[in-house]
Amino acid sequence: MKDRQCLIVGGGEVAARKLKHLLKAQSKVTMVSLDFCDEVLALAKQNQVTLIEGEYQSELLEGMYLVIAATDDRMANRIVSIVAQERNIWVNVVDDLELSTFIMPAVIDRSPLLIAVSSSGVSPVLARKIREKIEWLLPTALGKLLNKLKKLRPEVKKKFRRMSEKKRFSEWYIDTAIANPEKIESNNVELFELFESKINHKGKVSLVGAGPGDPELLTVKALKLIQTADVVLYDALVSQEILEQVRKDAKLIHVGKRCNKHFVTQDNTNQLLVDYAQQGLEVVRLKGGDPFIFGRGGEELQYLKASDIDFQVVPGITAAAGCASYAGIPLTHRDYSQSVRFITAHEKGENSRIDWKSLAAENQTLVFYMGLGKSQQITEKLISFGKSHSTPVALIEKGTTKEQRVVTGELHELPSLVEHYQVQAPALIVVGEVTQLANELAWHPNSELIQSEPYLSNELLERVANL
Repeated sequence: MKDRQCLIVGGGEVAARKLKHLLKAQSKVTMVSLDFCDEVLALAKQNQVTLIEGEYQSELLEGMYLVIAATDDRMANRIVSIVAQERNIWVNVVDDLELSTFIMPAVIDRSPLLIAVSSSGVSPVLARKIREKIEWLLPTALGKLLNKLKKLRPEVKKKFRRMSEKKRFSEWYIDTAIANPEKIESNNVELFELFESKINHKGKVSLVGAGPGDPELLTVKALKLIQTADVVLYDALVSQEILEQVRKDAKLIHVGKRCNKHFVTQDNTNQLLVDYAQQGLEVVRLKGGDPFIFGRGGEELQYLKASDIDFQVVPGITAAAGCASYAGIPLTHRDYSQSVRFITAHEKGENSRIDWKSLAAENQTLVFYMGLGKSQQITEKLISFGKSHSTPVALIEKGTTKEQRVVTGELHELPSLVEHYQVQAPALIVVGEVTQLANELAWHPNSELIQSEPYLSNELLERVANL
């Protein structure tokens, strides 16, 4: 569009927005309108813009390369469009796809890098919203980075003969520069030396929490890592929607575990992390929830440490916090709970180390991970150590996902609730007065809330009395 003759019919705020785009493209702009808004007048004063105050005349199209109709009169816009098309002049009528021969996308400008988002003219507002989201994700220094890559290109061709080497250097440099913008200013010799030292060393393992299921609960850092990793080892609880965010050419390895059914043993998982890192690859160990909350993250890092592998940890929203929030259950509340306890019902070895007496204390919230198969034991132990049989409980199945289901009842009913409503893993058991608030505070649009009718299980009470 540089030095092209362009006409804008209209002088309001919409016309001012179009004027900005054309001026940025260094076009030569003429505007015609009965009056012009302050912004147009200011832009015209700062730039070489020809303003014609009066009615639009078809003669104004003479010699124009492009015309934009930006009035609030559709008939006037239509006339502009018809005449422009008769003369084979590009025409855009604002918010009117039918009358336009071209459309203007929402543009993310990191010159010389340009990204256009188009809804094919159906919804410019949606395109603008998507642009805003992309703007937020992209580093501001991409323009400088692209200019640096342009200058580097001849030397990269000389330095690396094979295409695979050029690609590897470019990927490394881009990732490095995005993470550390000051590297953009580094001289070429320093960059090549840094790259060579990097590829001669071991790779790195990132222990990443994927959150409880909803892909929008991924942290920004987690998303960046899974989109740049060479290898991703993931658990069974990582949702398909999250796996779809992984870099397309990355190697995906399922190492999940469910109820003693190990797709890959823990020892094998540990060794895989080491093997891939020793190949100089960027490895992500992706775990549901938070990797340090019953995720064996600590064990895996101990193995990496002993193998002299570099690592980092990216925490995730743990299942207790995420699922309870999506179920409308605050884990703490001044009226009901002054503390919260996370307990795993799946312990290492046969001897239980759970302090049931302390768990039976009042004014606290208990969250049991992997507890469906131990619901009978949980109920009996808590009641036998003094917990009221009528303590409210909730079962949260597939929390934070579109299939979320919340079943509420009382403690003595817990095993029956699991069986009657056929609650399936992954599910959390929440015990405490705060679960009463699920009905009042439920907000998740796709969540199903089931409230059981209270009853007293005589069989259970008799068993507890005989413990």
